[in-house]
Amino acid sequence: MEMINAIGRRKASVARVYLKKGTGKIEVNGKDYKEFFPQMHIQNTITDPFGTVEIDSNIYDVQVNVNGGGFKGQAEAVRMAISRALIKLNEDFRSPLKAKKFLTRDARVVERKKYGKPKARKSFQFSKR
Repeated sequence: MEMINAIGRRKASVARVYLKKGTGKIEVNGKDYKEFFPQMHIQNTITDPFGTVEIDSNIYDVQVNVNGGGFKGQAEAVRMAISRALIKLNEDFRSPLKAKKFLTRDARVVERKKYGKPKARKSFQFSKR
């Protein structure tokens, strides 16, 4: 098995994942994922696809390049990319990952600010007189 690559997106974040046989090291932008994402619930987000398909994450090395957005959007982009890479590895993994919605591109992004308003939808206080 050579290297498998996949891409995941969420909000303004784009994650490129490279999956290969190894010792279970997950590296995000050159750092260990626990160092890059210090919060435990975010770390769990990244390792969720391995638990869902019930394979040991110590079998594969994961190299991730992620940019754009905030930490939560980046973590969900990485989760989607890992899920897509696992499907390239074995097509049987599709149904459990799809059931948990790891393959669905969440297209919600921040709405742009409109002119004449302080934010996207908020209006200045209206005074009739």
